[in-house]
Amino acid sequence: MPISGVNQPLVIQIDENLRLRRYDGNHEFAFEWYQDIETIKLVDGVEEPYSIEQLFRMYSYLNDHGELYFIEFCDSGKYFPIGDVTFWKDDLPIVIGDSRFRGKGIGKKVVATLIDRGKELGYSELYVGEIYSYNIGSIKLFESLGFKPYKNTEKGKSYKLVLKDIKI
Repeated sequence: MPISGVNQPLVIQIDENLRLRRYDGNHEFAFEWYQDIETIKLVDGVEEPYSIEQLFRMYSYLNDHGELYFIEFCDSGKYFPIGDVTFWKDDLPIVIGDSRFRGKGIGKKVVATLIDRGKELGYSELYVGEIYSYNIGSIKLFESLGFKPYKNTEKGKSYKLVLKDIKI
């Protein structure tokens, strides 16, 4: 559930070129991301593109369960969306939907910022529901920030971060 009694920020500025913008119901531009088979396999473990209805259901679910943001990058003074992330203590699903921005440390900056948000909100732990064993980029990202595997899943592992142990 969204965090009770806590206002989700409209924008979280990460650095001069990167920010998180609160979900506003507009997501049609993201449909292209969820047509890419490589992205879908990393996110869902399947190779079937989303329908527009699936995209709507996904964003509705994420928005109902946590703080849903679009990851935006600034180029020539104008921000544009490159991915999405949802913050709640039980999961941290993140997608860099625009493949041109993968492998550039953006995911790490986003997750580090949300770890700080978790600390500000007084969370003691954060979780990642599942990372597939073949999603090496996500495994490296979360482990580099201190997340540790704590449970095997059907296709990978669940991860946990004890916030009192982390200094970012």
